[in-house]
Amino acid sequence: MKILGIGNAIVDVLCKVSDEFLIKHSLTKSTMKLVDEIEFKRLLSSLKIEETISGGSVANSIVGLSQLGNKVGFVGKVSDDKLGQKYEEGLNKENVKYLYHKKKETIPTGSCLILITPDSERTMCTFLGTAGKISERDIKKEDIKNSEIIFLEGYLWDEGDPKKAFDAAITHSNKVAMSLSDLFCVERHKPYFLELVKNQLDIIFANEQEIISLINANSFNEAITFSKEIKKNVIITRGEKGAIAINSNQTIECDVQPNLKIKDLTGAGDLFAAGYLHGVINNLSVKESLVKGTELSSKIIQKIGARI
Repeated sequence: MKILGIGNAIVDVLCKVSDEFLIKHSLTKSTMKLVDEIEFKRLLSSLKIEETISGGSVANSIVGLSQLGNKVGFVGKVSDDKLGQKYEEGLNKENVKYLYHKKKETIPTGSCLILITPDSERTMCTFLGTAGKISERDIKKEDIKNSEIIFLEGYLWDEGDPKKAFDAAITHSNKVAMSLSDLFCVERHKPYFLELVKNQLDIIFANEQEIISLINANSFNEAITFSKEIKKNVIITRGEKGAIAINSNQTIECDVQPNLKIKDLTGAGDLFAAGYLHGVINNLSVKESLVKGTELSSKIIQKIGARI
C-alpha cells in the first residue's frame, strides 16, 4: 500500500450560515470547536443541511489520493450505527481500503457541522463521538509496516488512547507525514506537536498561521528559518499567497491558480496534501508536487464539500 491514513472518522454535515449565526453562537470563523452531542444537535436544529458525506481531514486526503489512482487505505473509528455504515460505504465507493472493523459502540459515530459563511470560509463544530476513542488496538502493526507512508492528522491527537495510537503508528512506520490540522490543535498541544515536528515526522503540512503559532514566531521568515533548521520536508500553505516547501536549505514556492470561483474552502488543505503526497509517492519533483497540490485544492474550493 502506498499511503495509509489514520484519522478521525467523521461524517460531515454542511450548512450555509450568515456571519450573524457565528456571532450569536460565539463561534470563531475559520476554526474548529469541539462540542458535545447536545450542543451539536442544538446548533443543527435551526439549519438547512446542504450535504452529508463521510469525511474527516485525513480521510478527505486519502480519497483524493485514491481518485488520482493510488493504492491507499484508511483507519478511523466508527460505531456500527447508521452514520457508521454510511461512512464505510462512502470510503468503499471511492476505492479506499477501510481497515477498521466496526462494532456497536456505546458512543455514536462522530459528526462535524461545517458552517459555510458567504465569504466561503468554513467554521467547524465537531462532535468526535467514538472517533475520539481510537486506540492502538484499532491499528494493526502489519498494515503500518506494509505502507510506504502513514499520514496522520493533528485533530486525532489527544491524551490517553489516541496518543498511544499515534505513538504506535509512528513506531512501526517507514515514513510519517502529518498535518497540524488547525490553530486550535496547535495551541492545545503545542509542546507535543513541536516535539513531533522536530524529531518524529518526515513530512509536515501546516498553514502559515499554524506554523507561526507552533514556534511562537513573530514573522513568517522565522518559520522559514525554523523549517530549514529541522531538516524535514515542511510544506506551508499561505492562502492567496500560494504554497511553499522547505526541505533542508531548498525553498520552492508555488502561486495560486488565478480567477477561481470560490464556493467553499472546506477541504482545501486536505486536497492540497493529497496532491503533494501523490507527487511524493510517484517520484515527482518538489515543484511538481506543489503544483499538483495547488491543482487539487483549486478544484475543491470551487464546489461545496471536501470531495472532488
